[in-house]
Amino acid sequence: MSTNPKYKSKQLDELFEAILMLKTKDDCYKFFEDACTVRELNSIAQRLEVAKLLKIRKTYNEIEKETGASTATISRVNRSLHYGADGYDLVLDHLIAKDRDTKRTRVTR
Repeated sequence: MSTNPKYKSKQLDELFEAILMLKTKDDCYKFFEDACTVRELNSIAQRLEVAKLLKIRKTYNEIEKETGASTATISRVNRSLHYGADGYDLVLDHLIAKDRDTKRTRVTR
């Protein structure tokens, strides 16, 4: 699915260009600490975690307990996964695989 044109703007283009310039996780922390509130960052991070848990087929109740997200947030993320621009899908498979690899490494040590 293509990006909704109502989201397009010169300011958002510049924001995304700036984000793409960041090279390290530390760079990201520095930039987002200046650009966002702690609450905004935690909300975005929570939505990503909810998306990841939905993708691996956790239930709303499990997700609510694990993340503290409201059922409204879980539902909104679920709608995005099913009817959105497929943005979550750009990163979820990689993040889920990384989580599995991390768990395997811990078990074999």
